[in-house]
Amino acid sequence: MLTLDVDAVRAFVLVAEHRSFTRAAEALGTTQGAVSVKLKRLEDRIGQRLIERTPRQVRLSAQGETFLAPARDFLAAHERAVAGLTATRRRFRLGIASHVMGPEVPTLLARLRTVDPALTVEVLLDNAWTLMEALDGGTLDAVIIRSDDDRREGEILGPEHVGWFAAPDFVHRAGEPLPLATLSPFCAMRDQATRLLDRAGIAWTEAFVGGTTANGAAISAGLAVAAFPCRLAPEKAVEVGGRLGLPPLPSHDIVLHASLSDARTKATLRTIAAAFREHRTPADCPVLLQRT
Repeated sequence: MLTLDVDAVRAFVLVAEHRSFTRAAEALGTTQGAVSVKLKRLEDRIGQRLIERTPRQVRLSAQGETFLAPARDFLAAHERAVAGLTATRRRFRLGIASHVMGPEVPTLLARLRTVDPALTVEVLLDNAWTLMEALDGGTLDAVIIRSDDDRREGEILGPEHVGWFAAPDFVHRAGEPLPLATLSPFCAMRDQATRLLDRAGIAWTEAFVGGTTANGAAISAGLAVAAFPCRLAPEKAVEVGGRLGLPPLPSHDIVLHASLSDARTKATLRTIAAAFREHRTPADCPVLLQRT
């Protein structure tokens, strides 16, 4: 009777989901070599090649595509069984700065559920200052913010490239102040953008003030230009810094800060980091990177 090794199946699923041995190893808290050994053990056990690996890419074989869904079901059943016998429900309280919240979060939550079915995740969206105070006060276990929000060291999850975004048909009339869509007056990105405009001698005026989602809507509506993260820019928005002669905006880092260091929390933090990095690409804003 064929039996499967749980750790080997978990390694396969993570490699399949991340399309990367490095990221799978990061999620497991082990080495790339150890992941390769586990995968080889699984392939030898079932007599099928599951992953096709080349110097440029990692992809599923035909057998791997067929096996992926049952493998996930196998892991979920195993975790439910173990949780029913040994695990007590645990609450993990995660703060995410409102201006950082993005497309990585659904993946992050799905990964946390897979790794620890007994985990109750509580997510708080707020400004970075409030979240860091809550972390210091012990009411949050971890916080994801930008490096310009707080200078303390944390785990860097990836770059946050920023550009000047507007609707494709946006027109700035010569001689008029540049209409800006901004966040709150206490936003570090707003302060940095307006300082750079002042230094460059470019007149500006606040045409719209709102949160990240509202600013995205203002950009799409053609109301204003905004200093905006590339990964969060509206689908049809374009980077107009070069066309309008605006000063380049510096990139920042997305940073994970945590207050706990026990083994289960470390595993949770590794999962969060791996999920965030899965969405990070060097060219997430090609036009902006060409300017810089």
